[in-house]
Amino acid sequence: MNGKQKILIVDDDKHIAELISLYLEKEGFDTKEAYDGREAIKEIGAIKPDLVILDLMLPGMDGYQVCAEVRKTSNVPIIMLTAKGETFDKVLGLELGADDYMVKPFDSKELVARVKAVLRRYEPKQQEDANILRFPNLEINISNYSVTYHGKSLEFPPKEFELLYYLAEHPNRVFTREQLLDQIWGYEYIGDTRTVDVHVKRIREKLNQEDEWGILTVWSVGYKFGQK
Repeated sequence: MNGKQKILIVDDDKHIAELISLYLEKEGFDTKEAYDGREAIKEIGAIKPDLVILDLMLPGMDGYQVCAEVRKTSNVPIIMLTAKGETFDKVLGLELGADDYMVKPFDSKELVARVKAVLRRYEPKQQEDANILRFPNLEINISNYSVTYHGKSLEFPPKEFELLYYLAEHPNRVFTREQLLDQIWGYEYIGDTRTVDVHVKRIREKLNQEDEWGILTVWSVGYKFGQK
């Protein structure tokens, strides 16, 4: 391998897929194209991309279905790309595990910037020990995006992990939903604060709410990670 980061582009419009590929290769990425959902799932398993750009409207198996299927086995970052621009579509995509969402027609520079931003957020940090947060029955390791709970490893999609880590990194500090959206999803994200609520709910489903530490709701304000 040449050491370049690999981007899988999934779009049934080959012209658009080729244009995106051209933009990204000029920025030093390796790219691969897929033109339907089932082919995309096959390629993700085969080439193990660093990021997937996933069109929503695909033949046979749409982008929502692909995203949900991929999230069963992989935490690869996903940027959804679609002609749909309604808030509902954006929220649904993000709730299924997408990391970002762009609407066609898009600006090539913005797409490249978002790809780089998502990869930066996902990239494991250095200095392993310095990036492990430890609480009773819980370890959160930013260096490899792993969560160990009661001695067992749990799977967390990138956004769920980043939200948990950020809250746990600032124990007992209260954050509004808007602050969490800005920090985890980025200032460019335009959507509904319900996205935060959905991710908190999913985290809580994985972590026993009878444990000493956890994500607490601060009514009329937001959330904090603290002792119950």
